[in-house]
Amino acid sequence: MKGEGKETVTPLMKQYNAIKAKHPGALLLFRVGDFYETFGEDAVKASKLLDIVLTKRGAGSPSEIALAGFPHHSLDTYLPKLVRAGERVAICDQLEDPKSVKGIVKRGVTELVTPGVSFNDQVLERRSNNYLAAVQFGKTEVGISFLDISTGEFITAQGDKNYIGKLLQSLAPAEVLFCKREKERFMELYGPDFRYYALEEWVFSHDFAYESLTRQFGTATLKGFGIEGMAEGIISAGAILHYLSETQHNEISHVATISRLEEDKYVWLDRFTVRNLELLYPQHPEGVPLIEVLDQTITPMGARLLKKWVVLPLKDVVQIRRRLDTVEALMQHDELLDELYKHLKQINDLERLISKVAVRRVNPRELVQLAKALEAILPIKKILAASGIPALQKLADQLAPCDGLREEIRNTLKAEPPMLTNQGNMVNDGVHEELDELRAISFSGKDYLAQVQQREVKNTGISSLKIAYNKVFGYYLEVSNAHKDKVPASWIRKQTLVNAERYITEELKTYEEKILNAEERIYAIEFGLFNELVLHALDYVAQIQQNAKVIGVIDCLSSFANIAQSSNYVKPEVSDSLILDITKGRHPVIEKQLPLGEVYVPNDIFLDKEEQQIVIITGPNMAGKSALLRQTALIVLMAQIGSFVPAEAAKIGVIDKIFTRVGASDNLSKGESTFMVEMTETASILNNLSDRSLILMDEIGRGTSTYDGISIAWAIVEHLHNHPQFRGKTLFATHYHELNQLAEDLPRVKNYNVSVKEAGGKILFMRKLVAGGSEHSFGIHVAQMAGMPNNVVLRANEIMHHLEKEKVTDEAPQQKLKHAPKSNYQLSMFELNDPQLARVKELMEQLDINTITPVEALLKLNELKLLLQDKKREAVR
Repeated sequence: MKGEGKETVTPLMKQYNAIKAKHPGALLLFRVGDFYETFGEDAVKASKLLDIVLTKRGAGSPSEIALAGFPHHSLDTYLPKLVRAGERVAICDQLEDPKSVKGIVKRGVTELVTPGVSFNDQVLERRSNNYLAAVQFGKTEVGISFLDISTGEFITAQGDKNYIGKLLQSLAPAEVLFCKREKERFMELYGPDFRYYALEEWVFSHDFAYESLTRQFGTATLKGFGIEGMAEGIISAGAILHYLSETQHNEISHVATISRLEEDKYVWLDRFTVRNLELLYPQHPEGVPLIEVLDQTITPMGARLLKKWVVLPLKDVVQIRRRLDTVEALMQHDELLDELYKHLKQINDLERLISKVAVRRVNPRELVQLAKALEAILPIKKILAASGIPALQKLADQLAPCDGLREEIRNTLKAEPPMLTNQGNMVNDGVHEELDELRAISFSGKDYLAQVQQREVKNTGISSLKIAYNKVFGYYLEVSNAHKDKVPASWIRKQTLVNAERYITEELKTYEEKILNAEERIYAIEFGLFNELVLHALDYVAQIQQNAKVIGVIDCLSSFANIAQSSNYVKPEVSDSLILDITKGRHPVIEKQLPLGEVYVPNDIFLDKEEQQIVIITGPNMAGKSALLRQTALIVLMAQIGSFVPAEAAKIGVIDKIFTRVGASDNLSKGESTFMVEMTETASILNNLSDRSLILMDEIGRGTSTYDGISIAWAIVEHLHNHPQFRGKTLFATHYHELNQLAEDLPRVKNYNVSVKEAGGKILFMRKLVAGGSEHSFGIHVAQMAGMPNNVVLRANEIMHHLEKEKVTDEAPQQKLKHAPKSNYQLSMFELNDPQLARVKELMEQLDINTITPVEALLKLNELKLLLQDKKREAVR
């Protein structure tokens, strides 16, 4: 039976199985005629992901197999869906013309598209990088590299596991490569959130990687890139190049350099902080990240660069001031800013367009877009050069006009060419003599034949001469028998009819050959001219990549200027001091989300090394403690990426590390509770302190018992204050009022509270930070505002009053609760703990029945009724 089964496999399926065996982990799109087909498990998967019909090939036969397919011209519609679903897709094309082949057509995989390796515009997000990353675990350090093949950007870094984790989270690669034997380690350290692919162990060798990189860059060593000594970084970069080769991406001349991401050049933001501050992504679906507020860039290059700036704030004061000064200069020249915006709007994705040129995937329409972008650069260069602003003039010098390429594209291609190169009509008239002639033949054949006919009538005197065509012998001249004696000797007789004879001439045969082959020849000439143009553009790859970088910088700085003007931001004073002094600071995101007419309440923050190192902030939940902590970090971060800040004034001594322990987040998948996560994040802070650190801690210790929580929080504050080497600037928000006592013993600890007003048993959040600690948490009031059932609120209030009365005793809390008043489910109408009902009782007690007049009694009764109505409405709520 096995032999019979084998014989039933068709030659086509044998070919498919052989190709599939070479790409077992990929979904294979197998070109058959005008369709891309999938078979077996691939077909089942494709039918679900693409919502296409699942059918069978060879139904009822021993070789029956699942089948699903789609038309080949729909590839750009279906491929992105598969890649976004995390599939690696092998595209298998016909490598020869089926018309010229007897038997099975030769096929092969022409491209392997993966989440991290794609040029498809439908797969890529225009305003975000699409990084492929590779991780190499060394003995002491970990190496990581990132490549965006769609832009040519290639970067590498090396450091401890936490630094690598931070980079993975910040740059969010679409796909991560690692060695097969390191899979468990990768999952343990960085989790299963990334799409990944494991490579063979031999790929991760230093010699192999070093040779791959030097061959790619055409250099003898890697010293010029500053990565010569980064063994693990080099190995990870080499693994990426190997993966590109494995996925049939061999035309990568645009990947011409690699840069080092130096840890000590940028502010340390650990992965908890990037998440807690919601820099790029919100923690909740309805949230708004900082990038959404800051990003007013126009070009894709600017949008991508801004994301990197946000997660990699600068520590170099000179660089920060240069950016800030440029933003200030742009703000002072409104007309300059308007002109820049006008021209930036004309620039398409320059970076990805030139990458498509390098890999020969550019189409005629994209080349025209490239020319338009280069044209828009000319006035930008001119405007910046004439601005009188040194930083902008320097940027102008770095812009290359690329006149030769721009003019050649304009001269060669039509203003609106087709997207495909095999459709013709993409090259201008006057570019190629033969092309013009063929077009004339193809598009004005009747006119040409009419001219030939008129000329021959005149030359021969045969007035009834006709020119016609048939499939047997093509174009011919037809002469009636009455005029056949006038036929020239050079004409060749082909057919005799009853009343006429038909002739052919050398001229008609030449014309016939031309007209029949004209269309095919037109396509061939245009395709050749287009390819020459692409080859010419290859000489400009480096210059255009440089232009794209400069345009990205101009776009980001213009965006900063624009948002500073529209949002009333100020220029921060950034220095090497150890002082953080923010006057009337605001939260950049929250202030944008406030209802119309509501104004954000600003606050002052002062921290230094000598007098006010740690600020303990107390106050009720919902009062704005967390917002105050976050806004302080965001103002510092914005200043150090070169942006103006939401404040009245800001003096910022450069911060080198920002740590946050804000918000609760369980990691239940790893069996970690909120408290465990909180302690892990806090331990990371305490183990990585520096003198220039900014530390934000919110409600530390709330995930455990009250005494445990207070003890841990107390010890943390003492540790930060008494650290033998570093005095990190700290904001410590807490609901443990006991911590206010620390200020009495620790000189650099100061107490502040977010003020509230209490009136008529209700509280009003003032959201203003004032000196001094808070005595109350107002937790029960907040519960009432949140809609807690009224009987629960009243019972909590009763227990609280009992505990507060017993504060004077030394009795343990457990004992106090034993003596708490028992719950009375049949609540008294005049329960004193309810402010409204207590007021009713008070009014009743004030009444003197013997002296009150009927009118006064009615008025008092109405007052009581109104109070009870208020009470009823509140109960319904």
